[in-house]
Amino acid sequence: MANTNTTELLEALAAEIGENVYIDIAKWHLYLSNAKLHTVVAERMYPLLTSNKPIKEEDVIKILETISVKIGGGRREVPLADLLPLQCQVNLVDLLERYQSSM
Repeated sequence: MANTNTTELLEALAAEIGENVYIDIAKWHLYLSNAKLHTVVAERMYPLLTSNKPIKEEDVIKILETISVKIGGGRREVPLADLLPLQCQVNLVDLLERYQSSM
């Protein structure tokens, strides 16, 4: 039963991340759901939600730096943290804080 709740929580979190967080490239906004990165971000952020510590922006950024985004047909990889505007990082932290408080 706990696994079902975890799966539902991850799916809901991924959906919200996908709709609210985007990559900014040359002023084009590519939402993480369209880039197929929302699930990866949700899965990587989940341990922050389940810890008994408050969510810190530094921890979120460290995780974003570990997620590589292939560009140029895979010729290069860029950390996701480098592609998100500052406001999206702040929105992501706020979103994670809301989810943590509702758990």
